[in-house]
Amino acid sequence: MRILFTGGSGKAGRHAIAYLVEKGHRVLNVDKVPLDHPGVSDRIADITDAGQMYDVMSSYAGFEELEPGTGVPRFDAVVHFAAVPRILMTTDNECYRVNTLGTYNVIDAAVKFGVRKIVFASSETTYGICFADGERKPDYLPIDEQHPVVPEDSYAMSKVVNEVTARSFQKRSGFDIYGLRINNVVEPHEYAQNFPDYLADPSLRLRNFFAYIDARDLGEMVDRCLAVDGLGFEVFNVSNNDHSVGLSSAELIDAYYQGVNVSDIGPNETFYSNKKAKDLLGFQPKHSWRDHLKQD
Repeated sequence: MRILFTGGSGKAGRHAIAYLVEKGHRVLNVDKVPLDHPGVSDRIADITDAGQMYDVMSSYAGFEELEPGTGVPRFDAVVHFAAVPRILMTTDNECYRVNTLGTYNVIDAAVKFGVRKIVFASSETTYGICFADGERKPDYLPIDEQHPVVPEDSYAMSKVVNEVTARSFQKRSGFDIYGLRINNVVEPHEYAQNFPDYLADPSLRLRNFFAYIDARDLGEMVDRCLAVDGLGFEVFNVSNNDHSVGLSSAELIDAYYQGVNVSDIGPNETFYSNKKAKDLLGFQPKHSWRDHLKQD
């Protein structure tokens, strides 16, 4: 597929792009800084500028596309990851502005240029727990896509708004638009760097539901979204299969989730359910921190 990917130079995007390229896709990365990945063209552009999004959506992906003399090809898919990635980086209103306006511009341009597959990054923060003021417990475990999304911070608010925006565009266009509620992204080198601290102090992972998504498995998730057509508008939790700490499900529930309604959960099964992605997309995460670290 010929894919326009926004935000591909970021932590999540660069691994997803590498996975897509390995699968044989042609990717144009649209970002404020270049990725410089072999076989990937970079375009410097601002998602909050509608004119720039219209321009890149109708542009060549590289010099080789000039050779046939048949004009600019249409993109087969758009993957939109570009955003202010969390609170406490910019002002709150700037985070909200960039994320909501940027997503509107990207999806609007994609739909108007007839791109029938759009995948966009939503967030685990939509459930209102990650950036809560103080401790906030989920309504139930495991957390699935039916859990209420009532956040109080500018970043998570922007992601909820983006889901509503995407749903509206899908309703009018009939295209496939899938949102990914991405859990905390972990790069391969971070297992040795960070996970010993998580094993020593599991509470460090409480705001992420003790869950994670390996950056390479996130690439697999994006590829599955590109492969499966006909779902209309859907949102998916994106996580690996296990907890990011050494405690069992029962131990975590006893320590941190007293009073929370709990359905059947395996001994090490993630609290951030990825069942919907498995059922509808055939998503099968392959990586685990247990493959990188040995517990004492």
